[in-house]
Amino acid sequence: MRRLLCCVLLLLAGSAAQAEDYRVETVAEGLDHPWSLAFLPDGRMLVTERVGRLRVIGTDGSLSAPVEGVPAVHAESQGGLFDVLPARDFADSGQIYLSYADGPAGANATALMRARLEGGELIASEPLFRAKPAKDTPVHYGGRMCWMADGTLLLGMGDGFDFREQAQDPDNHLGTIVRLTADGGVPEDNPFADGGGRPEVYSYGHRNVQGLLCDADGVLAHEHGPQGGDELNRIEAGANYGWPVVTGGLDYNNARVTPFDSRPGMLPPLLEWTPSIGPSGLMRYTGDAFGEWQGDLFVATLVEPGVRRVRLRGDEVLGQEVLFEAQGQRIRDVRNGPDGALYLLTDAADGAVLRVLPAR
Repeated sequence: MRRLLCCVLLLLAGSAAQAEDYRVETVAEGLDHPWSLAFLPDGRMLVTERVGRLRVIGTDGSLSAPVEGVPAVHAESQGGLFDVLPARDFADSGQIYLSYADGPAGANATALMRARLEGGELIASEPLFRAKPAKDTPVHYGGRMCWMADGTLLLGMGDGFDFREQAQDPDNHLGTIVRLTADGGVPEDNPFADGGGRPEVYSYGHRNVQGLLCDADGVLAHEHGPQGGDELNRIEAGANYGWPVVTGGLDYNNARVTPFDSRPGMLPPLLEWTPSIGPSGLMRYTGDAFGEWQGDLFVATLVEPGVRRVRLRGDEVLGQEVLFEAQGQRIRDVRNGPDGALYLLTDAADGAVLRVLPAR
């Protein structure tokens, strides 16, 4: 017992010391529920607002007027404009990708489009993908994207909340991660390209994917559970991640969703959060401003204020801690900056872009 208490005190002392090693400053504010942040090669930032606006933040922190040409979005409840992802060749093509809730209340779906950013306008817009089937709920859209090493794109989905059983059927897009080519086509090596499911589906059995990370270590994703059961998963082609057959969470009436915490053929999470933390953005720190954070995962959270730092080596979780909780904010996204700093988006009607720098 004494050894356990000693270890707890050391962990608390380490967290306190860590908190003194950084400072948080505001880069831009006055954003309506900012959802996603992306850096352009020249150091400017793109920020989406869930209500359907795309903004450009200059290297001096100036906030542009809303970019013209953004598609109309279904901005209700969790619906709206989601992720922004610059093309891998943005410096030459000027292209960006946007995910968003598309369609009317009774028949909406997660959609993906591509356009070229010129000045303060999107031109040459192309719709690339729309999830099937359409749904009549304004929640659980997913929407996060990332580029795989081979140049294909992953887009996370949600189960639409009322259609959770569909997450076990790869013949639809609900509760899946889809994989597309840069022009919206289907890669020939997708696990269901030859049948047995929708050809775009890469993995299934997800509840509401809110974080995607593609890097040299592979693909990681996290998703919301119900009451508890938030998960961090390593994504494999064709794999089933269990929802709603397997979950560590309870339904919102406090009943068990399922009697199973594991089933053959369904991959378990690397990490589960119960009670829920509401994971949102996901990144691996690759900057040089904070040497002790190198290679660690950072998970923005919506239920608890702050960001989770997760020390993951391979598939082993070595530990985690909560950072930036003093801000008292729901954090929607967390990103590496080209200056080595961390950048955070606060999820609020008067949301802001925050920068985390070393204290010294």
